[in-house]
Amino acid sequence: MSDVTAIDNLVKKHQELKKEIAKIIIGQDEVIDQILISIFAGGHALLVGVPGLAKTLMVNTISQALGLQFKRIQFTPDLMPSDILGSEILDENRTFKFIKGPIFSNIILADEINRTPPKTQAALLEAMQEKTVTVAGHNYKLDAPYFVLATQNPIEQEGTYPLPEAQLDRFMFAINLAYPSFEEEVNVVKATTSNHKPQINALFNAQEIIDFQQLVRRIPVADNVIEYAVALVGKTRPKSDAAPEIVKEYIDWGAGPRASQNLILAAKTHAAVNGKYSPDIEDVKAVATGILRHRIIKNYKAEAEGYTEDSIIAKIL
Repeated sequence: MSDVTAIDNLVKKHQELKKEIAKIIIGQDEVIDQILISIFAGGHALLVGVPGLAKTLMVNTISQALGLQFKRIQFTPDLMPSDILGSEILDENRTFKFIKGPIFSNIILADEINRTPPKTQAALLEAMQEKTVTVAGHNYKLDAPYFVLATQNPIEQEGTYPLPEAQLDRFMFAINLAYPSFEEEVNVVKATTSNHKPQINALFNAQEIIDFQQLVRRIPVADNVIEYAVALVGKTRPKSDAAPEIVKEYIDWGAGPRASQNLILAAKTHAAVNGKYSPDIEDVKAVATGILRHRIIKNYKAEAEGYTEDSIIAKIL
């Protein structure tokens, strides 16, 4: 199959996938688009939203529609790394045997990831970057495709541990979930307070998703698009000559090279699912906010004057 035919096929399957997800999830189109882009680009996503916005249900529904194995890890202050990765036990023959933890799955929902201490948060780092797990000196490869979809409650209470910058940087997207509109909430209440339970059909299998991820990487990109993405990331760095005045005044730290890589991968995927055979600058702009918002660090002045990461990014696009 040629790449052009494969992209046309991806567009069709992507539309069917969104229809399937819409049987359960009402609204949240932009959120679902960004999650699917990160999946087809081979990245991870961080969902930030208050409790009760169906974050867990959304991830579960997407995993069912993709035909992938799904595991949920509830992060708590007393969770240990071995609870996630697995541990070695002595079996009846007095030999050590490795029992796999919940991290061995295609889709991991890391629920309320900021509720657990840094030691346990760090247990995910190797899995997210290298797609492997090391326990007691043995290296175990994770099944492909592999995604971590983490949720974070933005309400800062006692017992929350903000994710360190190195871990935030491993997420392709940080996706903000807003409250539903009045009409959407009415439809949610109607759908969830009746006996009707829609069935989700698996539209993909693991190999098809791996093929689409490889297809995305083969998509050609013009040099001017790559240069635009790199220049955009450069503008977020306050010590850079290219940084606009707003960045120098309100940002302490800008985004690193992983942001440039993710911008191009996400722009390729955005172009592909919209039926384009190569991304342009508009595709980079379409994905930029979700990719940059968790990679820039505001200073106190920005906080005091009411600037958000999104409003600063909008000014430099």
